[in-house]
Amino acid sequence: MEPYLWWITGASLLSAIATLLAMPWVVTRLPEDYFNHPERERWQRSNSEPLVTLLLGLLKNTLGALLLTLGVVMLFTPGQGVLTILAGLLLMNFPRKYRLERWLVQRPGVLRSLNWLRARRGKTPFRLS
Repeated sequence: MEPYLWWITGASLLSAIATLLAMPWVVTRLPEDYFNHPERERWQRSNSEPLVTLLLGLLKNTLGALLLTLGVVMLFTPGQGVLTILAGLLLMNFPRKYRLERWLVQRPGVLRSLNWLRARRGKTPFRLS
C-alpha cells in the first residue's frame, strides 16, 4: 500500500507543478476578447488533416480525463485537487463547456486573478461583455 501512496503523492506534486507552469502560459496566449464570443470557434476547423485532428482530439480528451481522475484522487490526498479537476475539465470536450468557462471567468476573484497573470506578462486584461 505504501508504494501506491508514494506514486500518488508524486503524481500530485508533478501535476501541481505542471499546473503552476502551464496556467500563465495559457492565460497570456488567449486573446483579450476570448470570452466575449457567443460560441467558441471550433478548433477542428484550423487543421485540414482529419487524422491529425482526430489524434489531437483523442490526446486532449485522454489527458483531460487523466487530470480529472488525478484531481479526484487529490481531493483525498495531498495536492491541488480542485485545480487539477478544473484543468482536466477545461481540456476535455463536452457540451456547454464554453458556457461553463465563461461562467467561471465572470466570477470576480477568477477574473481578477487571470488579469493579474496577464498584467505580469504585459498583456491587456480580458474584456467581458
